[in-house]
Amino acid sequence: MQKVYNPKEVEDRLYKMWLDKKYFHAKIDYSKKPFTIVIPPPNITGQLHMGHALNNTIQDILIRFKRMQGYCTLWLPGTDHASIATEAKIVEKMKEEGLTKEMIGREKFLERAWEWKRVYGGRIIEQLKKLGASCDWDRERFTMDEGLSNAVKEVFVRLYEKGLIYKGERMINWCPTCHTTISDAEVEYEEKKGKLYYIKYPAKDNSYHVVVATTRPETMLGDTAVAVNPNDQRYKHLIGKTVVLPLVNREIPIIADDYVDMEFGTGVVKITPAHDPNDFEIGQRHNLPMVQVIDTKGYMNENAGKYAGQERYEARKNIVKDLKELGLLVKEEDYTHNVGHCYRCSTVIEPLVSKQWFVKMKPLAEPAIRVVKEGKIKFIPERFEKIYFNWMENIKDWCISRQLWWGHRIPAYYCRDCENMMVSREEVKVCSKCDSSNVYQDEDTLDTWFSSALWPFSTLGWPEETEDLKYFYPTDVLVTAYDIIFFWVARMIFSGLEHMGKEPFKYVLIHGIVRDAQGRKMSKSLGNGIDPLEVIEKYGADALRFTLVTGISPGNDTRFHMEKVEANRNFANKIWNAARFVLMNLDIDTSFKPDESKFTFTERWILSRLDTLIREVTENLEKFEIGIAAQKLYDFIWDEFCDWYIEMSKPTLYNKEASNNKEVQYVLLTVLTDILKLLHPFMPFVTEEIYLNLPHVEESLVIATWPKPRGYQFTEDIQMVEKLIELIRSLRNLRLERNIKPDIKPKVYIKTDDLSMANQLSLWEIYVKRLANFDQVIISNEVPEDSVALVLSWGVAYVKLKEIVDVQAELKRLLDEKERLLKEVERSEKLLSNQNFLQKAPEKVVNEEKEKYERYKQMLLSVVQQIERLESLR
Repeated sequence: MQKVYNPKEVEDRLYKMWLDKKYFHAKIDYSKKPFTIVIPPPNITGQLHMGHALNNTIQDILIRFKRMQGYCTLWLPGTDHASIATEAKIVEKMKEEGLTKEMIGREKFLERAWEWKRVYGGRIIEQLKKLGASCDWDRERFTMDEGLSNAVKEVFVRLYEKGLIYKGERMINWCPTCHTTISDAEVEYEEKKGKLYYIKYPAKDNSYHVVVATTRPETMLGDTAVAVNPNDQRYKHLIGKTVVLPLVNREIPIIADDYVDMEFGTGVVKITPAHDPNDFEIGQRHNLPMVQVIDTKGYMNENAGKYAGQERYEARKNIVKDLKELGLLVKEEDYTHNVGHCYRCSTVIEPLVSKQWFVKMKPLAEPAIRVVKEGKIKFIPERFEKIYFNWMENIKDWCISRQLWWGHRIPAYYCRDCENMMVSREEVKVCSKCDSSNVYQDEDTLDTWFSSALWPFSTLGWPEETEDLKYFYPTDVLVTAYDIIFFWVARMIFSGLEHMGKEPFKYVLIHGIVRDAQGRKMSKSLGNGIDPLEVIEKYGADALRFTLVTGISPGNDTRFHMEKVEANRNFANKIWNAARFVLMNLDIDTSFKPDESKFTFTERWILSRLDTLIREVTENLEKFEIGIAAQKLYDFIWDEFCDWYIEMSKPTLYNKEASNNKEVQYVLLTVLTDILKLLHPFMPFVTEEIYLNLPHVEESLVIATWPKPRGYQFTEDIQMVEKLIELIRSLRNLRLERNIKPDIKPKVYIKTDDLSMANQLSLWEIYVKRLANFDQVIISNEVPEDSVALVLSWGVAYVKLKEIVDVQAELKRLLDEKERLLKEVERSEKLLSNQNFLQKAPEKVVNEEKEKYERYKQMLLSVVQQIERLESLR
């Protein structure tokens, strides 16, 4: 092994070896249980960011863990065509050439889109490989592959034939910049400061008037009524009468509708069925005409009179100015409200009435709600089920058509001669009604999420009944961030139930967002984004991966600190150095069988702790508590194995004549091998490189067997080492605090009633001498005069003051310690006298508190005695 671990030299070489040996490729094996994850397909416009790095690290940890547990694991990768995002990028690039879509036509535009996919589509895949993702790259899919495109057509036709897809005029969300509809889930609401305008609508003869309050005066040109609540006594006498629409001079009715909130504004609202979803519903109920005054580019159209051709916000200013001049603007108020923006380009969306394709959601949502309520699909953490239910129970029909060229084209065909519409899996060339060949296909494409909703089964070959589909579906866990529960998770659930008759996954594991060190979302505008590839280049993939998952808990955001990456790079180096030490002192191989009777208490301790670690890491990974599992590994490796057991092993290891020398080597190799296996899913590269340099049985950690506890649980040995560590730490701290020079080796006197420690002094004295640099340990009931006392949980250690310490400073330290212990005793007394605590706390917690109380009292008594002794010395 090299002296220093160099990730750059190791990572690409190991990853190539794993690929060459096909370790990630899933071969169907009916003797094994399958475990499947489908990757949330990144966009082909994408560049690896910290969110991707976290999401894919979690998936890789689960897949590597299950592979080592003996499952037939499939992690299926792929990318999404991302219609709006990709089209926007291509249009932007064409703009630099002075071109538009319309100038080059659909066919040439699609050629450019496929070229874009060829050049940039694989970029994020290569970056995922840098991260160490153990996907089955032989099964990589793209949402516009031929197979997946067939699945999309099949689903569209089936839903249409069942009456669940229809074409109709509905209120949709329109993005004036992307020039397409977007679904409700793609609208992001942002709090904006604006104005509430109060406008007077007079009667024709000016004998009465009403005042309406609106945030969007530009839409008033399309008003076809004003409405009041039927129970509003202020306006009952006006229901059925008319007012004149200002600036347009068109008479419109005053109608009554329960929707109107009597508390908002004046209790009178303008009704613009063509530009507001609620007004559209009211318009439907009252058979009101629809007058559209804003076009698809966000400009006023020919119905806007003199304002035609003006941009919508420019028209707002001019309309307000004209209303003021006419004396019809009663007042303006500051008003803060939620405004919908396009999730892609952040343009304020325009509600428009348009003829679009929709999916009827109620029949699909009901079974999707049921499977989560019945626990067939579990959200982790469970609280996210509320968000899911809230959206699904209030779901509206899904607008699936998009006015884009890149994407799955809607498989609907129209006859120009008889206006017949045909929906078909195959291309239609002749009209089924009049035999005319004057037929054309629908211009629109499908919402990106329509195809990604089918991802868990379309990627496995559906609608064909493939072996992959039969074996690997349903998948096991979906790992995703909470921001796409509506977009993607819900749609996959109802699609899986509708087309496969089975839920698409058993668990939805939700993770949070990676924020910067100050807790801010990483964004271009703040300039606080960190490129994962730069971190990998500098510190290695393992350090990045371990940083992302240490301390995380499902559903919660996490903060990213570069200091943590450096610390985890150091952690990789610590393991590397420990492995080099073991290797340099090893002259046994994997065939060596130890004589367990030669194990000392330190071997029995570390093997017992290893068993506990194996159990805890396994249990936490099974429960998706990845952050806890990572922390337990870190603590055991750094603290118990490297800092304590390796140090404790040295006296025997360096004495080749020792009768248990080979047993100590065996334990070092066994513990190191198991922790490499346990750590492998988290830090695959450094663990594999070490493993391949050690004596080993299995050819790679990727396909090695996950460790199982061996049944070691030596409680007395565990307690002895814990007490010994407490003593050594206290003595080391004393040396630091008192600045005791290394060549001074005082004696340690220990007063204790703990017979297990007193009787076995010869077993552990050697470690005190070696690890704390003290000369001798003496068990004695006599307290040496002029000494400093170290209060332990199992006794008191004394070191003669005259050799090492300033009496005045020691007295101050003991007085501080007395204050601390008095507070602890007082806190414990208060808690134990609280009936509420005694009755409601678990018995284990109450007993632990009683033990603490007794211990603190003993420690306090001991400290008081030391103070008295020192004061008498003074």
